[in-house]
Amino acid sequence: AVYPPGYHCDPKLPLPFMSIASQKNFIAVYHMGLYADTDLMDWFRAEYPKHSDRKLDMGKSCMRFKKPEQVPLELIGKLCERMSAKDWIALYEREVKR
Repeated sequence: AVYPPGYHCDPKLPLPFMSIASQKNFIAVYHMGLYADTDLMDWFRAEYPKHSDRKLDMGKSCMRFKKPEQVPLELIGKLCERMSAKDWIALYEREVKR
């Protein structure tokens, strides 16, 4: 495991970081760093229009897309470069896990 202590809500579960879900009406891309790091969220919101002509449909940590081809893969790649799993664990231990 990358983070043996696990998720603080249930240590038996892995620490969530990024995931993709196929919902009934959309595809969701989750990135917990967007929820926890306001600078990262601000960067993402500013960059999104450069990668898509569609309005950003976003929750606290998820982005929703109607079709797979609407997912801005290049931007998601840049997001992964800006916050790695190791960066997320450090932020989680510093800010979230108390």
